[in-house]
This record gives sequence, C-alpha cells and structure tokens, in this order.
Amino acid sequence: MKHEIVEKNVGLMALLMVFAVSIGGLTQIVPLFFQDVVNEPVVGMQPYTALQLEGRDVYIKEGCVGCHSQMIRPFRAETERYGHYSVAGESVWDHPFLWGSKRTGPDLARVGGRYSDEWHRAHLYNPRNVVPESKMPAYPWLVENTLDGKETAAKIEAMRFLGVPYSDEDIAGAADAVKGKTEMDALVAYLQVLGTALKNKR
Repeated sequence: MKHEIVEKNVGLMALLMVFAVSIGGLTQIVPLFFQDVVNEPVVGMQPYTALQLEGRDVYIKEGCVGCHSQMIRPFRAETERYGHYSVAGESVWDHPFLWGSKRTGPDLARVGGRYSDEWHRAHLYNPRNVVPESKMPAYPWLVENTLDGKETAAKIEAMRFLGVPYSDEDIAGAADAVKGKTEMDALVAYLQVLGTALKNKR
C-alpha cells in the first residue's frame, strides 16, 4: 500500500525521483574528479600559442560552437568519420569547454592537420568555394580584422591563473606574437591544432 501513497502524491513522487537521479548522478560523476585520466593533460600536450588562443576567441565570437561540436563519441559511426574518440585529457586546459552538442556542420575535434591552411582560408572566406553544397555562412571580414595584441597577455595570465602552464616568457611575448596578424590567421592557427595532441601521441 505504500507505493499507492507515492503514486497518488505527485509532489512526493517528484521529490523521490529527484533523489534517485541525484544519487545515480553523484555515483557516476563525482569519482571522475579524482581520476588522473580526467584531470591530467594528454602526454606531450602543449598550451595554445598566443595566436591559437586568439583564434579560439574568434571561434567563440563568431559562434562556430553553435554549429560545430568538438566531441567525438566512442561509437563506430563517429570514429570512422572523425577519428579517435575524444578523451578528457585533451580538454583540461580549455576554459570554457567547447564540446558543443550541435552538428549542423561536422565535428571539428580532429580537424587539425586534415586540410591545408589555404583550404581553411578559402573555406572561411566563402565555404562555397570549396564545398558547393555548404550551408555555412561566409566570414570575409576575418581577413580584414587585424589583431592588436593589447589584451593577449591578459588572456594568457587569466589562463595561467586557471591552471594552464604558461610561462612568464609566454606572457611577455604575447603581444608581439599576434601583432599584425588577422583574425583569419588566428582562427586557422586554432583549427589546425585541434585534436593534434592525441594524434601526435598515437
């Protein structure tokens, strides 16, 4: 008869459901915080260069994550198309994470080194130049927008505060590393490094 009490009381049932789901979630999620495979970077992984970090900001600014995920699930259909499934150690220095969940366009977790810089430039300038059926918008202004590097050092300092192993030399040379480069240069540099830490390890 006790189950009838629960079934007839919607509030109590909802409370018990939340409790049950919370226990299940905690037993699956909390242990991950104490596993090295989740907290330690992939062996040999390097922090983004100043130009790559600026490119990541362009990627965020232009909303690329709204159409492209950066997380390959461990399913055969995905690994055959995109490459090795994503592992936690590739993302420990990403703040914020850009895993995404939308795939209007292909996943970009392993796009680094798959195409030439020239291909990326042509594709970003006007996707129909290289993929006639593409629905992706064009980004011609990326060629015109030049980075001044005024905030780059501060961005690297913020990342170091969050645990990314940047050196004082990285911070000191940040502005010079990006000065005169375009947003197109930065975004291509960022795209070309995606997924390469695990590729190089393998």
